[in-house]
Amino acid sequence: MRIDSAGWTHVGRRSHNEDAWMARADLGLFVVADGLGGYEGGEVASRCVVDTFSGFRERLAEDPEATWPHNLRPELSREEDLLLNCTLLAQRAVLARRVGHLREMGSTVVALAFGERGAAVAHVGDSRLYRLREGRLEALTRDHSVLEEMRAAGGEVPSRRESPYGHLITRALGTENAEPSVGRLEVRAGDVYLLCSDGLYEPLGPERLAARLGQPGRALDVAEGLVHEAYVAGGTDNITGIVVSVGAE
Repeated sequence: MRIDSAGWTHVGRRSHNEDAWMARADLGLFVVADGLGGYEGGEVASRCVVDTFSGFRERLAEDPEATWPHNLRPELSREEDLLLNCTLLAQRAVLARRVGHLREMGSTVVALAFGERGAAVAHVGDSRLYRLREGRLEALTRDHSVLEEMRAAGGEVPSRRESPYGHLITRALGTENAEPSVGRLEVRAGDVYLLCSDGLYEPLGPERLAARLGQPGRALDVAEGLVHEAYVAGGTDNITGIVVSVGAE
């Protein structure tokens, strides 16, 4: 597969940026983390998460026989196991730093990993992965949130902006409930993936996301355009997105 990827971030209308991201096509790994815990805490947590993911993946690239911190699960693909291990390591790293003025910090995460036989996604919280395929946008993650629990229970669910529970998440790294959702993905040439924090997808909505992702051009231009459009649309949160475009060899 040939991958064109790029990320972009903007502080939005906040005083500081608690989002962190990495796009490493050479490692086949892409990560967005949205920090929680206020000034400094959120920034530290999200950067800790991204650094943990990249550090473990770099270690495997340097030494393919390196020991994995957690036992591999036979029912999972290598990419799923990679993201599961990265997430568990990130949880451990954030917990270790939750002391003093950082004691309330945490982070969401969404990660995409490519391998020889496909890809995998893992997430904790409400950062999301979307895929545009043949003009159709699909959310490949389901938020770990109060609203999603209400939806699963069959209740009537208002929009995130309309509900007082709109931004209440039920899982986050650094908290007691940090279990990731991990899944396998089939990848096709022509797919365009978007990893993003809620500051990007909330102001735009699915139709505008699909329109922007469907435009021709470099991943960098698309990523920058998405972040700018979310800001102009009134986004108040930090805004971060990574665009990953898959082409044929």
